[in-house]
Amino acid sequence: MCLIAFSWNQHPRYTVALIANRDEFHARPTLPVQAHADAPEVFGGRDLEKGGSWLLVSRQRRFAAVTNVRVGRMPEVVLRSRGELADAFVKSSVSLDDFIDGLSAQAMDYGRFNLLLGDGRRLLHASNHPVFRVAPVEPGVHALSNGDLDAPWPKALRARDALAAWMAAGQVVNGTPDTTALFDALRDTCRAPDADLPDTGVGLELERLLSSPFIVGEHYGTRSSTVLLMAGDAVLLQERRHGPNGRDEGSTDLVFGETGPLSLR
Repeated sequence: MCLIAFSWNQHPRYTVALIANRDEFHARPTLPVQAHADAPEVFGGRDLEKGGSWLLVSRQRRFAAVTNVRVGRMPEVVLRSRGELADAFVKSSVSLDDFIDGLSAQAMDYGRFNLLLGDGRRLLHASNHPVFRVAPVEPGVHALSNGDLDAPWPKALRARDALAAWMAAGQVVNGTPDTTALFDALRDTCRAPDADLPDTGVGLELERLLSSPFIVGEHYGTRSSTVLLMAGDAVLLQERRHGPNGRDEGSTDLVFGETGPLSLR
């Protein structure tokens, strides 16, 4: 995942409201959002190259999302894929504290990561760059890209503002939240002015290419856009998939929960 905007305990209905784009090479094999065969109560996509995931959520409202941290052009040489972290947390029953305790000893074995971990009651942000650290996420609307949490990257601010505007509007169609505006925001291809670009050591041309919320390219670009809403026992998970040069490649909409009738109004 390369762009996440999310609300935590800020909306009267949605404990979590999250929008995200995953940018990746188009040739990298991937499964779309679905129930995982090894854990039918867990939903999300799967990276078939390394076996992990960028965003997962369970019927019990455990969820995790991960982004990489961009530092220069040189590829990382690491023992483990950061996508394992989302998979390991959401498919386990260990507490947040116990998971973090276990991660602290091996965090530097993974590629540079930002990690969001939620159990329905608490939400934590963890990172292993430049050192391992973890902190609770305060209630509010936040943004996370390939820098630190709430770093003022232009595309992160635009996604955050779009999410905040959508929550204020409260659009519902036939009893279901209308997420059209959220997916429109995730499809934004406008690049940021040079003066606003971060300097992550990859050079100006690549900073420009990566500065839009939605990246269009023949070999590399935005592979999927995701909306996640959590309200009480109910979870709405929507995915829009994209191919080379931004081509639409299908969609998935899921509503599920742990117990009782589902309501996202």
